[in-house]
Amino acid sequence: MTNHKQHTHFDFAKLTERERYKILIGTVIPRPIALVTTVSKDGKPNAGPFSFFNVLTHDPAIVAIGVENYSDMRFKDTARNIRETREFTVHICDDALVDQMEVCAIKFGPEVDELSEAGLVTVPGQMVRSPRILAAPAALECRRHTTLQVGPAREIILGEVLGVHVRSDAVNPANLHIDQQRMDAVGRMGGHTYARTRDQFDIKTLTKEEWALRQQLSNAATA
Repeated sequence: MTNHKQHTHFDFAKLTERERYKILIGTVIPRPIALVTTVSKDGKPNAGPFSFFNVLTHDPAIVAIGVENYSDMRFKDTARNIRETREFTVHICDDALVDQMEVCAIKFGPEVDELSEAGLVTVPGQMVRSPRILAAPAALECRRHTTLQVGPAREIILGEVLGVHVRSDAVNPANLHIDQQRMDAVGRMGGHTYARTRDQFDIKTLTKEEWALRQQLSNAATA
């Protein structure tokens, strides 16, 4: 018989905003990190990391980023730039990029170029105006699809992926296989903790027929 451990329940209606945040970032793990680049309407580049991020669907190809703005509802640079230009680029963050990614997380003013501060080399985007970080193992060039305001200072930005750059040593263009080890992506845990993705294992989902056969063999073995 399985020994189920006890669980502690939290009623979110009784928690503060900060308490809900701590529970969510500690349980929804690991979270992929989007290092997002944008440009302002007058051409100033910006970069910032977001761990409230994931891909939602492939047809159409949509990614989502949760963005927190200022408490007085003013937009931070990423949200404002995406609203003004409708373009952004999501970079997958690998282990080698972590320190520079963290520089981009510093709350600089809009006059500061985070890419320059972090020493990140970029090239112009191919399908969007936002710059592409050459050190990133993959970059998804996106056009804003929808912005959902979910609170006074919080919004979810849905972006349609127009094209993807994948580092050539990590992808086989013939069969589109991407080498996860060479991607060496990191994920965000709770607090200040990150996780590497080098410890991997494979599980293949069974067909109904394979499951039925397994059950038959199991029942026969215990008969």
